[in-house]
Formats: sequence, C-alpha cells, structure tokens
Amino acid sequence: MNAEAQLIGPDVGRLARLLQFADSTLPVGAFSFSQGLESAVQLNIVTDAASLKDYLTLILRQAAYMDGVALLHACRAAARGDYDALLEADSALWIRRVGEEQQMMLARMGKKFAELATAIAPSPLLSRWLDDIRSGATPGCLPVAQAIVLDSLGAHEADAFTVHQYGLASMILNAALRLMRIDHVATQRLLFEAQGSTRDHYRVVRSLELEEMSSFAPVFEVVVAHHTKTHLRLFMN
Repeated sequence: MNAEAQLIGPDVGRLARLLQFADSTLPVGAFSFSQGLESAVQLNIVTDAASLKDYLTLILRQAAYMDGVALLHACRAAARGDYDALLEADSALWIRRVGEEQQMMLARMGKKFAELATAIAPSPLLSRWLDDIRSGATPGCLPVAQAIVLDSLGAHEADAFTVHQYGLASMILNAALRLMRIDHVATQRLLFEAQGSTRDHYRVVRSLELEEMSSFAPVFEVVVAHHTKTHLRLFMN
C-alpha cells in the first residue's frame, strides 16, 4: 500500500457511493410503505417508543431471515456472473413473501431501484435484469436488485446486507414520524440502536441456503392481513 493509500484509508469513493444507495431519501418509493406499522398503530400493538423498538426489532430479524438470505445468495450469484442463480433467488423470495401488499412492495421498489441505478451506474447485468422485470420474466424483488447494483460497485456481501437492513429500519421509522407522536430524536436513537443487531443477523444468516428462508412472525402476519382490509390508510402496506 502506498503512502497516499495509507493516509486516505479504504476506497472512500466506493464507500460514498454505497452510502448514496443506503440513503433513506433514495427515490425508490420507500415513503409509500410502512412494513405493517400503520396497522400495528391502529391495533394498538405499537403505542410508544418502547413498543416501536420491539416492532422494529421483530421486522429487522424477520427480514434478515427472508430478504437477507435472498440478498446474500444474489450477491454471490452476481459476483460469479450466474444469472440463473439470480433468478432462483428472486423467485425463492417472491413465493415466500405472503400477501399481495408485501409482494407489491418488493416488486415496485425493486423495479424503481433498478431503474435508478441503470440511470446513474449502468452495467450489462443490471440492464438484463431490468429488461426481464419489464417483460415479466422475473418479479424483480428489491433485495436482488440491491445485490446486483452493490456488487457492481465493489461492495462486499456484508455491505449489501447492511444497506438493506438500514433501508428497512429507515422506512419504518420515517413512517412512524407520520403515524405516531414521536420526534426525530427518538427515531434516530432507535435507528442507531437497531444497527447494533446487523452484524449478529449477518453472522447467523450468511450460511443459510435459499430453502432455509423462514418468516415466522405471527404479529407481523396479523398486521399485514389487517392492513389489506383497511379502507382508510396512508401507506400501501
């Protein structure tokens, strides 16, 4: 390593671009979804900062064992150029995400993420992926799109996993600001605390096969089902 590299440290340009794709203001439609929080508030499951923390912890863990597993397999497939394995990861996640609203969230955000990345950081693999989404050849789930894009930027799979977990936590907490009596300081504190679980989640799920994806979270399933029947709502799920 030369003197300049020692002074600057890791590839700061790569890190800056990863941070861009982790930004909660990324225009991929996250503001339209609450990950069931809207119904959790209506059902008095989430009523304050403490119960919001519990709900956030539940969703992040559930997502790690579902979306996270698909993302890690997609990262590895993208790294070795195995397009069939990308399709397999996308399909495996899609059929395990129960509920029309959950599937809608994965597909809409996945397509928007792929379109945005194609406009600012195009790659042949991503272009092929977006073409298949548009033709209906694959659902185009968000975690798989993230894997393709972040791998093309030189991200390690752990970085991609972190981006996904951070984005999910930000989505829920931003929704909380519109649904609850809670301020930005409290949500930022919860976001900071939530990131402490990312490493543990990654260490547990990184060795899981696609067939081992699981989503046992009864409370989440209840609020998702409730939201489907709700007539007055701010969010799509």
